[in-house]
Amino acid sequence: MNALRDLQLFVRAARASSLSEAARALDVTPASASAAIKRLEAELGVKLFVRSTRNLRLSAEGAAFLIQCEQGLDILNHAVESLNAGRDDIRGLVQMSVPSDLGRNLVVGWLHEFRQRYPEVQVRLQVSDRLAGMYREQVDVALRYGEPPDSALVTLPVSPGNRRVLCASPQYVKAHGLPKSPRDLKDHNCLSYMLNERAHNKWQFTRGKETLQVEVQGSFQCDDGDAVRRLAVLGEGIVYKSHLDVAEDLLSGSLVMLCPDWLGEAAPLYMVCADRRQIRPAVRLLREFIIERCRRVGA
Repeated sequence: MNALRDLQLFVRAARASSLSEAARALDVTPASASAAIKRLEAELGVKLFVRSTRNLRLSAEGAAFLIQCEQGLDILNHAVESLNAGRDDIRGLVQMSVPSDLGRNLVVGWLHEFRQRYPEVQVRLQVSDRLAGMYREQVDVALRYGEPPDSALVTLPVSPGNRRVLCASPQYVKAHGLPKSPRDLKDHNCLSYMLNERAHNKWQFTRGKETLQVEVQGSFQCDDGDAVRRLAVLGEGIVYKSHLDVAEDLLSGSLVMLCPDWLGEAAPLYMVCADRRQIRPAVRLLREFIIERCRRVGA
């Protein structure tokens, strides 16, 4: 299967524009990766990459070959998945990373349900708002909002229509009134989430062709998304959250949606992994299970 391995390494290197990153992803040495590319180029009789001391980019022939190569590997991967699906191998360890709100409020319960159905599956769960280093950390798959900046990662949609929503507790609304428009947020206490020491305090909305960005202020900023949600439930202020993160609160009445005629920013949820081979039967079924649970809560 050396030829197949060489093709996988070529695709990985092309996606990442880095031979060393491809070597890490496939657990081979940089020297072995370089030798594999040279071997593939010799067999094809073309240069697949244009190399310099700092950069690696596809040649014209390499770019054309990449498209067909990816299609061929996808066919092979589907063939392997079909073969595995005929075996009783919904088992083994799934190492997963999820955002704090989603993990604590929804995914933990969903994983419990999933394991009731597939008790041979073990889960190692990382609950963190930090994007897991898919090449460096022991993570098979991650659930993340928005497409990751690393285009080399495999990105599979889970809840592509999910959006941010504006909401507050009934107590807060009773005490401070309803904002009629996002423009009124300047007169309200807004709770901001922080990531990498940067506050997400510029909230965007659309209504028809109208687009609006509001810079908000408030009494709390926190680097934990679930803490911000909990403060909102306690009546501290208004939050701008992924609908999935507050779905249970909206269903229970702990939070109410504000300015429903304005759409918040898109917050599509994806399952992300470093390599398609990590989408084993257990992972594929888990993704399908989570997609169905997202639909049940209206996301």
